[in-house]
Amino acid sequence: MKRYRTRRPVGALLALTAAGGLLLTGCGGGDDDASSGAKDTAADSRGGGYAPAPDGPRGGTSTAEAGETGGTGDSREVAPDPDHLSTFALDVDTASYGYARRTLSEGRLPDPSTVRPEEFVNSFRQDYERPDGDGFTVSVDGARTDREDWSLVRVGLATRTAEQRGERPPAALTFVIDVSGSMGEPGRLDLARDSLATMTDQLRDDDSVALVTFSDEAETVLPMTRLGDHRGRVHDAIDSLEPSESTNLGAGVETGYDTAVEGRRAGATNRVVLVSDALANTGDTDADTILERIADERREHGITLFGVGVGSDYGDALMERLADRGDGHTTYVSDAEDAREVFCEQLPRHIELTARDAKTQVAFDPETVAEFRLVGYDNRQVADEDFRDDRVDGGEVGPGHTVTALYVVRTRPGADGHLATATVRWLDPDSRTPHEESGDVETDALGDSVWEADRGLRVTATAAYFADALRSSSSSSSSYDGDTRHGSLPGAPGLGELAERADSLAVRTEDEDVRRLAEAIGTANRLT
Repeated sequence: MKRYRTRRPVGALLALTAAGGLLLTGCGGGDDDASSGAKDTAADSRGGGYAPAPDGPRGGTSTAEAGETGGTGDSREVAPDPDHLSTFALDVDTASYGYARRTLSEGRLPDPSTVRPEEFVNSFRQDYERPDGDGFTVSVDGARTDREDWSLVRVGLATRTAEQRGERPPAALTFVIDVSGSMGEPGRLDLARDSLATMTDQLRDDDSVALVTFSDEAETVLPMTRLGDHRGRVHDAIDSLEPSESTNLGAGVETGYDTAVEGRRAGATNRVVLVSDALANTGDTDADTILERIADERREHGITLFGVGVGSDYGDALMERLADRGDGHTTYVSDAEDAREVFCEQLPRHIELTARDAKTQVAFDPETVAEFRLVGYDNRQVADEDFRDDRVDGGEVGPGHTVTALYVVRTRPGADGHLATATVRWLDPDSRTPHEESGDVETDALGDSVWEADRGLRVTATAAYFADALRSSSSSSSSYDGDTRHGSLPGAPGLGELAERADSLAVRTEDEDVRRLAEAIGTANRLT
């Protein structure tokens, strides 16, 4: 399968975009204030992200209309013609997939509202080409589904590996640990304690750690401490963690940020790491209220949030909103293996940034594409005209990451030629200079079948079909074929067939992550 990747200077891309605007009518979007924060903009431009043209509605749902009618922000609406732009902020969260696996292992189907397809897809590392320095490479490929004229098109982004640029800057990490009564359940505080101890031994001598706990009140157990010869002091603080009373999450986050600001190190990467089941039941329990308290410190000092969810009962929606509003990411830990991966592999990748405010815009060619939609990213949509407005927040991405966006695309009968161009825009993490990179795909690069594509695309398709089936589990009908056993994605197999395909893929790839995916699909099939 062919992959196309092109490199264009920002000026040339601006000129091409201006020319493209003459061809792609109705490509604008939304009434969002350009000066609003990104997560606010993303949350307010839902409904698939296809906003009306500047001269009035052209078949889509405007931001204002969505708000007035109580729109759900579900990306499963087909993009209206003739809008052929799709714009979204990057997201490397994976918590939704981890929590779904935990729920299925306990014999329950996950609540469809907690299933975010992009987090299923991004739970699997891809083999995209890596850049030499900061920023991204862009790969675009795809394959046809079993439904006539419908294909899956994959946009893949990759950052450099963590080893490519030598040593990272020192880290100043403030761990905010939930020690409420609910954290006494096995697989919560015990996992966090063991994992923090392991991670402490792996951090460098010039890294610093602070520890804040919260239950009904918050307490700074350990101020920012340079590791060096003080690892024993850090271990003593970790060993002292014991479950207590209720969950005042607001106090924990506020105290955590106060501690992070007080111990902030110039030239270091400063992070708040929140470990909680996010079942807030005391004090402020609303994400907006909690984040409002620390918004000034976050903007002024650039301290971002990494959320680690734990527990069978988990406040998924609250944790996700905290991470989105805190310019951060979320993941979920269900067992010791997950905990080791998160604290010893994922967290180090979040210590350093290679790109700030990263956004992607995909332009589909109206000559070859009849309709399309982005799978997931419902709360990461950005108005099309805000793509190059660097005041509008995007996603923060570190080294060693891959980001995948999957589109379902209906091509026009007999379509031949250019299919789509994907462009990622980001700011240099230090100078905040904007950069862009683009990739193209032609219709003849589409494989004949998703199930005969390369390993990466098959895994992506399997994860997306699985997520969509779980999201559709409470629906009375399918958007595409009316069969309640199938999801809304075109060419979606039933869960039984999907489980068989996933099993076969796991055997061929000998990939432990794919094996766990196959097990989860098999469990979901038995529960439906």
